[in-house]
Amino acid sequence: MTKPAAQNERQSLREQVDTLLPNWQSWYPSLFEAAQDLGLIRARVCAPSALMLANRHAGVQSEAVEAFKRQWSVEDEPELAPVVRIFPPRPRRPLKRRKKGRS
Repeated sequence: MTKPAAQNERQSLREQVDTLLPNWQSWYPSLFEAAQDLGLIRARVCAPSALMLANRHAGVQSEAVEAFKRQWSVEDEPELAPVVRIFPPRPRRPLKRRKKGRS
């Protein structure tokens, strides 16, 4: 007996595997291997650049920012010019002169 698809979407992966195969621990060393064999998860082919952690985090970060803006009706702020700090030149230290007669 399988449950309707809408109800399966709300269940965790462990609950879905337990529903389809109650004693999965006796056959599979991990939940993910059981879920893969049951067809609940599958590998995706992706570009090598998508495997870089920085690229994935950038996508997740931008999605989170967009979701926040939609939820709280935040408008984009205008881009500001970068702040450039200009430091005054350091005063030069006077050179130490050696006294004559000493080496």
